[in-house]
Amino acid sequence: MTDSRIGTARLGATGPEVGVQGLGCMGMSFAYGPSDADESRATLERALELGVTLYDTADAYGAGENEKFLSPFFRAHRDELVIATKFALAIHPDDPTRRIIRNDAPYIRQCVEASLKRLDVDVIDLYYMHRRDVNVPLEETIGVMAELVGEGKIKQLGLSEVTGEELRTAHAVHPIAAVQSEWSLFSRDIEAKVVPAARDLGVTLVPYSPLGRGFLTGSFAKAEDLTADDFRRQQPRYTGENAAANAALLDPIRTVAEAHGATLGQIALAWVQQRASVHGLPIVPIPGTRKPSRVEENTAATRIVLTEEELALLEPIAEKVAGDRYADMSFASGGRE
Repeated sequence: MTDSRIGTARLGATGPEVGVQGLGCMGMSFAYGPSDADESRATLERALELGVTLYDTADAYGAGENEKFLSPFFRAHRDELVIATKFALAIHPDDPTRRIIRNDAPYIRQCVEASLKRLDVDVIDLYYMHRRDVNVPLEETIGVMAELVGEGKIKQLGLSEVTGEELRTAHAVHPIAAVQSEWSLFSRDIEAKVVPAARDLGVTLVPYSPLGRGFLTGSFAKAEDLTADDFRRQQPRYTGENAAANAALLDPIRTVAEAHGATLGQIALAWVQQRASVHGLPIVPIPGTRKPSRVEENTAATRIVLTEEELALLEPIAEKVAGDRYADMSFASGGRE
C-alpha cells in the first residue's frame, strides 16, 4: 500500500534521495549464522516495495559472497535503488581467519574492480572506506577515491568508523556523502564529535546496528543463545556479566513500547530516526534483517514519534552499557577519538 512507504532523505549535499531507512544486507551471507536464500530474496523485494532504496553490503561480507548474492536483485531494479559497498578489510597474508586494514591506492583500485565485477554493474553509487588505515595518509586514500569518481566507477564517497577530525580532513579533499558508524540506544559515542562534524559539512549519517545487533529487540539475551558461528559471540557486551547487566537496560524500552503498542525494536529504531530532528542532519539507519516481516516492522518505526518524556526515559541507557562494541576498539572511531 502506498501509505506504508517510508519518506526520503538525501545522501550528502548532491547525492540521491533514498528511503529514510535503508537495509543492511550483511547477515544474508555472513556473520549471523545460517540464512535462507529464498527468504532473503523476498526480504529485498519487500523492502523495495516499502520504499527502502539504500542497500548496504561490503567486499568483506563473506569474502565477496554477499555482493554476488545481491547482484541479481540489483540488476533487476538498477534504476530504483542505490548500491553501497565498501573496501578496506583485507585477509591477513599469514592467517586467513584474520583481517587487516588497507587503504593504499593499488588495493583500492583492485577492490573497486572486483566489486564492480561481483555486483555486475557499471558504477557503484556509494563507495565506503570501511575502516581507517592510520599508516596511510587520509588525503591519499580520498584522492584515489576521487579519481574513481572522475573515472565513472563510483558516484559518491562514504566513510565508515571515522573520527570527526578525519571526516573534516577527508571532506576537504572531496565531498563526502555519508558517514557510517554504529549508533543506537547502546552506542552513542559518535554524538560528541562525528555528528557535529557531519552536520557542519552536510554529510548524511548512516547508522549501522541501530538495533544493537538484535540485542535491543530482545531476540537474544546472551551470546550463548546464538549459534557457534555467530559473530556476536565475539563482542564483549553480549557475553558473561556484561550481557546480564545490559539485558536489564531494556526495561525502559519495554515501557515505551507498551505505550505505543510497538515492539522493542521499533522503539529502538524510532529513537535513532528521531536523532535527525534532535541533531539537525539527515539520518538513514540500515537495520539488517533476512525476513520480510521484520522489514515491515522496521519501516513502520519511521512513523513512531517519541515524546519528550519518553526520550528522557531512554536517555540514560547508553551510559550504563557494560562492555565495548568490539574486542579491539582500534578498528572503530571510538578507539581513536
